[in-house]
Amino acid sequence: MNNNLLQIKFKQRLNKLDSMDYDNLECWMIAEAFNKAQIEWVRRQLYGINQRKEGAEQSGGLVDDLQKLLVELPMTMINRDDYYESKGLPKDYLHFVRVDCKAKSDCCPERDMTVYHAEEHNVSQFLRDDNRKPNFEWAETLGTLMNNKLRVYTNNEFIITKTHMTYYRLPKNVEIAGCVDPGNGFAFAANQICEFRDDIAEIILDEAVAILAGDTENMNQYQRQTQNAQRNS
Repeated sequence: MNNNLLQIKFKQRLNKLDSMDYDNLECWMIAEAFNKAQIEWVRRQLYGINQRKEGAEQSGGLVDDLQKLLVELPMTMINRDDYYESKGLPKDYLHFVRVDCKAKSDCCPERDMTVYHAEEHNVSQFLRDDNRKPNFEWAETLGTLMNNKLRVYTNNEFIITKTHMTYYRLPKNVEIAGCVDPGNGFAFAANQICEFRDDIAEIILDEAVAILAGDTENMNQYQRQTQNAQRNS
């Protein structure tokens, strides 16, 4: 869906296609509402706050809808004695999926490790548990997220050589060429269109229209577009 069509659909659904009254829409308002709606729609799908009550990868439909946002990225890790820690999470990070790493020890060559995601409050217990603590022989260890950093534990038994994290990234913001970014006062030089398929863009559009309808106190359009977005989520 290109940005010209996006703006026309906004105005059509708010009955402002030809009007120039007090709530005439600026292009930055349309982009801001759509970008906000994108984030809200994606988070609902990830956490199962939708009509189907299904979270990420719990159905083929959701896998298909969200695969655009899946990213695998190599991570630079720093040795902190009993664990390795990343410098930080990617700037576009939204939702954790998994970690893969390779490790080696003095006695054995490099091998793939299975990294189990653990809750931070359970780490001390897991590190004392012979069945759950890091074990190079069994090629298993555990990882956590803390303070916007990834940790993979080793108990000083092996050296981590490579780490990759798979995660859902933030959707790219829609940017309308020539429209001034209220955040910095500069106009966008080029269009950044919605990266989702058109059928998903239509659902996000309904939610974005509902956001602007609420902002302009257009309650009839707010209720209608909210119902459309919820029914099709």
